[in-house]
Amino acid sequence: MSSSGRTTAPFARFEWLIAWRYLRAKRREGGVSVMTWISLIGIALAVFALIATLAVRSGFRIEFTNTILGANAHATVYVSPHLDANGQTVQVFDNYEELARKIAAVPGVKRAAAIVKGQVMISAHGRNAGVEVFGETYEDLLGIPLIVKPEIKIGKLENFHKGVAIGSGVARQLGVTLGDRVKLISPEGIKTAFGTSPRINSYEVVYIFEVGRYDIDRTRVYLSLREAQPFFNREGVVDEIEVQLTDPDNVEAMTDALNLAAGPDALIWTWKNASGGFLRALEMEDNIMFIILSILVLIASMNIVSGLIMLVKNKTRDVGILRTMGLTEGSILRIFFICGASVGVVGTLVGVILGCLFAIYIDPIFDVVNNLAGGGVWDPSTRLLSHLPAKLQLADVAKAMSLSLGLSFVITIFPARRAARLNPVEALRDE
Repeated sequence: MSSSGRTTAPFARFEWLIAWRYLRAKRREGGVSVMTWISLIGIALAVFALIATLAVRSGFRIEFTNTILGANAHATVYVSPHLDANGQTVQVFDNYEELARKIAAVPGVKRAAAIVKGQVMISAHGRNAGVEVFGETYEDLLGIPLIVKPEIKIGKLENFHKGVAIGSGVARQLGVTLGDRVKLISPEGIKTAFGTSPRINSYEVVYIFEVGRYDIDRTRVYLSLREAQPFFNREGVVDEIEVQLTDPDNVEAMTDALNLAAGPDALIWTWKNASGGFLRALEMEDNIMFIILSILVLIASMNIVSGLIMLVKNKTRDVGILRTMGLTEGSILRIFFICGASVGVVGTLVGVILGCLFAIYIDPIFDVVNNLAGGGVWDPSTRLLSHLPAKLQLADVAKAMSLSLGLSFVITIFPARRAARLNPVEALRDE
């Protein structure tokens, strides 16, 4: 930077000093400090909204996947309807122990459990509720992670053979607790000469679990297999084989091996068949939300352009003087680029900090919002989750930062180039 033709290194110290001086200048001095603050706050809020939304969406996706895989089978083996030796249509497995061993021997299978399943009425203290009963052995029940280690549990699972394990939602609706007795009422009960009469059995509540998913906590009851078989008229047979895999995401590639082990009459229903559409909808919603909030970041970034254009207009005389002193077009461009980019960088960092804090402390923040709104903002019966999940992921933060910084840098170039191309003679003509 001199009349002798020497050039300075890009982003030299004097360029930063001049840019900092312009950013701090008041309006009466030809600066746009108010616009600077507006731009910075706009970027910060946009990045905060983007990170907070991505964290909540990631939390939803992970929470649903964990509860789906933690309390449900990764794949279920059914038997296709067929005729037995007596010409009756059956849909049960009679050789279930051998079949479970064959399926468990398939590489990649972690657990294969014989299940008797049925929907019944449960009753206690004059209250009734419809539930789904899962009949299985204690050893197989230990293979369900969210039942063994739920969010909240009362009682000991070791006492499973003495009674039933019920979800917390069932317990609340019936008003029962540990040690109380409940009645299971099945319409397909005892067959007599006068027809079928309902079967009613009484069981002690030995274990209460809350996995954090409403449709499980509110409807599920576990009963030992030896009790469930006669209760549902399934003596010596089971309805299905529950399968858990070491890699649930690879379940579609495992279906052929499972079919081969289960035999020609078997049908495979995977967790992706049951819930894959919902998870794909979540992923699509994630992409749409990212695009919408990216537009919000773009709008916030445009404030930098408007502020920088005003700054260039107010500093036209300064640019002319600096050019006559020997500053190159590149130096002028970098000075105004630093002005705009600095606002984008600071706003992005503030937004990242706010977004991360929101994701980390979302539970107390939401409690305050819920209290201010008078409660009822979050209804687990419609959202299936007992709390608002949020998962802060490095990839989401990196995407938000890259988008904000990229937009801030790119849109800053255009007004900075306009300032660099100002003719010093034209800039000083009216002075």
